Amino acid sequence: MAEEYIYAVARIKTRELTLLTQQDIDRLMACKTPAECLRALADKGWDTGGKTAEAVLAAETEKTWALMHELTPDLSPFHVLLYPTDFNNLKAAIKCAVTGAAPHNVFMAGGTVPVQTIQAAVRQNDFSALPDFMAKPAAEAMQVLLRTRDGQRCDTILDRACLTAIRTAGRESQNPLIDGFAELKVAVSDIKIAARARHTGKNRAFLTESLAPCDTLDLDALSEAALKNEQALYEYLSRTDYADGVEPLKAGASAFEKWSDNRQTALVKTIGRQDYFTVAPLLGYVIARQNEIAAVRIILSGKLNGLSDERIRARLREM
Repeated sequence: MAEEYIYAVARIKTRELTLLTQQDIDRLMACKTPAECLRALADKGWDTGGKTAEAVLAAETEKTWALMHELTPDLSPFHVLLYPTDFNNLKAAIKCAVTGAAPHNVFMAGGTVPVQTIQAAVRQNDFSALPDFMAKPAAEAMQVLLRTRDGQRCDTILDRACLTAIRTAGRESQNPLIDGFAELKVAVSDIKIAARARHTGKNRAFLTESLAPCDTLDLDALSEAALKNEQALYEYLSRTDYADGVEPLKAGASAFEKWSDNRQTALVKTIGRQDYFTVAPLLGYVIARQNEIAAVRIILSGKLNGLSDERIRARLREM
């Protein structure tokens, strides 16, 4: 099994040298317009010719996954990154079917289940062709939306199922990086759900239906704290592995998102780059690429909307 990844990891170590550095980010920040940013990215090997900013970002994402397909025939270790696409497509298919809306630009490419399979399952109200982790929540969400027209509850059911699938995939991988990434993803999502529930006055039933099990949070304690008040929520989190996220959480959603992404980057640096014999460096590379594409999106959007450099930098993650 180790030999399977030696060549792939060697290729990835070479590709890591082409990732954007802090100096590259500073150069993009110095650009006055999105067009100047795109020219700077072209100098780094990004395919920007005649494309819109969104098309450039989409092409870089496709390029990353094409490389993974080239390096390894088995993409199951990447399912922790791909399941959100599957569940986004499932949400879209269900809502389009129930409301009769045309499915225009609502599906995302690159999941583990073909969009056509998801659409067919929803149209026929027969989810047996879907993986087990999608079939049951799909049927439940479909019935809820048909019966109540409650789109938020439909989303809640599918979001929890997605997080549960991610955590299960992490455990089954027996890989420290994949398992750590899955745990962090679910825990951070639970914290955001609890914080939003506190702000919007949601009840215990909502939290029970929304929160997904993970190893580093006690969901009963998290729910109790969220139902009590903000200070109780902060006090509980200060006793967990996520104590350093309390201040960013207090600062707002954007600051907390930045903190969680930086925790993810730190995880990749400490685990993914030290392992030459498993899929971990490949997963780390994909996460790094997603991170830099997100950074470029933030910069391009900020330049387009005339935001100050200070406001743009406040949103940028560690590279």
